[in-house]
Amino acid sequence: MDNQDSKKRITVVIAGRPYSLKVKAEDEPIILRLTKELNVKIRQFQSTYTNKDKQDLLAMTLLNYSVDLHKAKTKITTKLPTNPLTDSLQEIDNLLDDLLVE
Repeated sequence: MDNQDSKKRITVVIAGRPYSLKVKAEDEPIILRLTKELNVKIRQFQSTYTNKDKQDLLAMTLLNYSVDLHKAKTKITTKLPTNPLTDSLQEIDNLLDDLLVE
């Protein structure tokens, strides 16, 4: 079975806007759950910051999740025992992060 065959098309709605996605069948429940969480977070920001437009709310939500991801990665990294392999993996991770930022 090739990569295209294992994907299915779903539509998610984020901040009232539909997005058509091709996803692996096993990823669908995760994507749907995260979409629900995103919409909850957007609504929270919307009720707190009533004068912000959707793009501002999306940016604030993205930043919020980025901070949470960074904290989780830092927590995992600090728990890893230090050895040449984990050091090399951390260096690769840092390089990839730098490339994504550019």
